[in-house]
Amino acid sequence: MKRHRKSQLFFLIILCLFLIQSACNLPVGGSNLEPELAASPEALVEALSATQPTNTATPTKTPAPPTATESPPPTPTETPTPTPSDTPVPTETFTPTIRPTYAILRGKVIPERANCRYGPGAAYLYKYGLVGGSNLEIIGRNQLGTWVLIQAIGGDNPCWVKAELMEIKEDVMSLEPVDPHIVQAWSPYYAPLTNVSASRDENNPSKVTVFWSPLILRAGDDAEQVPYVVEAWICQDGEIIFTPIGAYQTVAEVIDEPGCEEPSHGRVLAAEKHGYTKPVEIPWP
Repeated sequence: MKRHRKSQLFFLIILCLFLIQSACNLPVGGSNLEPELAASPEALVEALSATQPTNTATPTKTPAPPTATESPPPTPTETPTPTPSDTPVPTETFTPTIRPTYAILRGKVIPERANCRYGPGAAYLYKYGLVGGSNLEIIGRNQLGTWVLIQAIGGDNPCWVKAELMEIKEDVMSLEPVDPHIVQAWSPYYAPLTNVSASRDENNPSKVTVFWSPLILRAGDDAEQVPYVVEAWICQDGEIIFTPIGAYQTVAEVIDEPGCEEPSHGRVLAAEKHGYTKPVEIPWP
């Protein structure tokens, strides 16, 4: 490593002498150079070392920090304006109707014979007879539970029987109240009654009298039972109660008490052996 360094110094010395000679217009090959060439390399190195600076490192420039480039301001974007919409109309919430649970009971016929009818009342036509001791299915009742709708167990031919003629161990009011006309037979052969009217007694305002014209039957069509039925929804003890009233004439009296919020009303129908005429509404006074 030292030898290499000496060779470099020697080369530099020769280059410096050549430049000085050129500047002084001396011939390149002059004898003045010879003594210098005759000198030993060590001596030349020592001479140059005395004149050369010890620090030969080339200073480097410290790079300037990068110039911050100015970013263009962001272009403002327009915020979309929401399109106004119609105010939603609240929809009606459906509330399910809670249907009460009713029972289907069993009962036994008490008397040896009992009449089963087309409606919940003794005024209605006879449908068929019941034998004492028979166990039956009870599927419905009238409003007050005084008449029940029965059928054979697993059967499909129901009729109405008076509740007191049945041995029913459970509460009869647990049965479903059903339409009194659910098993009614209607006549296809006769028109409804005519000239139906009603009046209220001035001396006894609770008494209403209903009138109608008679139904003329053909021979053999008489049911030989109660020929007329007034079906009245009348006020009793502050409640509207369904009350069927049988009549053998073309007039019937109904007791309609005051004190009910709902109005009373009624209708009248006639019987023949095939069933009943279509009911006619009574103009209730």
